[in-house]
Amino acid sequence: MKVGVVALQGAFREHREVLEALGVEAVDVRVPEQLGALDALILPGGESTTMSKLLDTSGLRAPVAELLADGLPVFGTCAGMILLAREVVDGRPDQESFGIVDVAVRRNAYGRQRDSFEAPLDVAGLAGGPFPGVFIRAPRLESVGPDVQVLATHDRHPVLARQGRAFVASFHPELSGDLRLHEQFLTEGERA
Repeated sequence: MKVGVVALQGAFREHREVLEALGVEAVDVRVPEQLGALDALILPGGESTTMSKLLDTSGLRAPVAELLADGLPVFGTCAGMILLAREVVDGRPDQESFGIVDVAVRRNAYGRQRDSFEAPLDVAGLAGGPFPGVFIRAPRLESVGPDVQVLATHDRHPVLARQGRAFVASFHPELSGDLRLHEQFLTEGERA
């Protein structure tokens, strides 16, 4: 299996390290030519407005949109979730999302950097007990469409969801030290 990690800004290195620990070939994606022959893609956490602009300047936006429209499995974490959302409630007018997951997202809904926290999350279908959710300036799912499956909540708000082969998380699973969520994405994303 070969998984691309969009490596323009944010926590791409940490995602790559998790994938490598799982024995998966991980490829940093910075230009369109690096999108070839991928089995899945990860859009990491970072700053969503900056990432959106970098998708344009790198030439990645259109080819990534095409791959996502063709059903490539994708996992968007934190800012990556914002980039995959149908609607960004408080986004900038010039901020574009791919719109492939029927969710509305509020940026930085859990507060500023100093408000970061960890919380145990009960994840549907994930064996081995709660998953350690790491929330850093995290967005929140304000609404989910009928075809979206909520996999975990925190304080009654969805924080992990999927729609078909697309998974989104408000938190940073790559910073948790726990490989199970990436493993679940790789297994279930391929089957969907």
